[in-house]
Amino acid sequence: MLYRRFGRTELQMPVFSCGGMRYQFKWQDVSPGEIPLDNQENLEATIRRAMELGINHIETARGYGTSEMQLGRILPKFQREKLIVQTKVSPVADPQEFRETFERSLNYLQLDYVDLLGLHGINHDESLDYSIRPGGCVEVAQQLQAEGKVRFIGFSTHGSTDTIVQAINTNLFDYVNLHWYYINQWNWPAISAATQHDMGVFIISPSNKGGMLYEPPEKLVNLCAPLSPMVFNNLFCLSHPQVHTLSIGAANPQDFDEHIKTLNLLERADEILPPILASLEQEAIATLGEDWAKTWRVNLPSWEQTPGEVNIPVILWLWNLAIAYDMIDYAKMRYNLLGNASHWFPGNKGDRIWELDLSKCLAASPHANKIPQILTQAHQLLVGEEVKRLSQS
Repeated sequence: MLYRRFGRTELQMPVFSCGGMRYQFKWQDVSPGEIPLDNQENLEATIRRAMELGINHIETARGYGTSEMQLGRILPKFQREKLIVQTKVSPVADPQEFRETFERSLNYLQLDYVDLLGLHGINHDESLDYSIRPGGCVEVAQQLQAEGKVRFIGFSTHGSTDTIVQAINTNLFDYVNLHWYYINQWNWPAISAATQHDMGVFIISPSNKGGMLYEPPEKLVNLCAPLSPMVFNNLFCLSHPQVHTLSIGAANPQDFDEHIKTLNLLERADEILPPILASLEQEAIATLGEDWAKTWRVNLPSWEQTPGEVNIPVILWLWNLAIAYDMIDYAKMRYNLLGNASHWFPGNKGDRIWELDLSKCLAASPHANKIPQILTQAHQLLVGEEVKRLSQS
């Protein structure tokens, strides 16, 4: 395993982390006796495999159902000082509720402290205010820190880049969990801001949100050759030293195997990546047209600025991926979350485009005339059954 300094925490963080949202029994709390033996044995085998590989950062959340409870049966069996344990608790209006929720997490984990406490889901103005206002959840986290129950404080986010940068620039946080990978590099300004504040940078779900890379379309496989799409994306992310760790949402012990192939390639990333990056870019230009491929995002309105709260940037992004790389299953999965995932994936689909007047919100776009037609095509291609977030399933 390779390790990187996790910003000002000074923790030596493995470049892969063991995410805790895919091996648990249920997304809701249950009584301990309800957890099946085979499920618990698989979780424990997964954690043991992570530790064998040197992946000593175990990351979970109060919102991950039975994950904390089940981890509490295995984590105390390891030497505590060799573990980096992170849980996350959502900011709420009542800071006492935040504290009580954290205490429940700590009790489930059967630990005296966590190394990293993340405020889970600073995605919009409300959750940011709950966190940073006087007497808010950050102050409670700082109290927990003073009590020895928390070592470092961070936040996770699915929010806009502007919201993330705003949270980072408070300088109240030691690290950030955010989305950034080859197919979605929008949050680079947030990573740059985190670097300026010497914060740890943890990439959320690079293989799932980064393109369902465990089930890649054949076209993407060919474009990423000789690497698998998963290894390519890992190498792309980790070739940037500002990125410290990538989450592996392992469901079983074998889920680490493909990722580990990345480690021996990192020293040659400057040699390996350019031909693959060129192939991907050339294919996007060939299928989408050079002007569109290079300028489609210019001056697009946010979903809040758009009639019907249609999330135009996300829909066009997903359409591009489907057309350029045959990533239709991924695009469908994400598209059908729109309208169903609140501030975790905000905005609506494009099912009512021709009823809406988009002329004002698209006035500054160089592609204003054709965007409504593309939005319609995207809806026709991608619409399917509504999709819920995993935690709602």
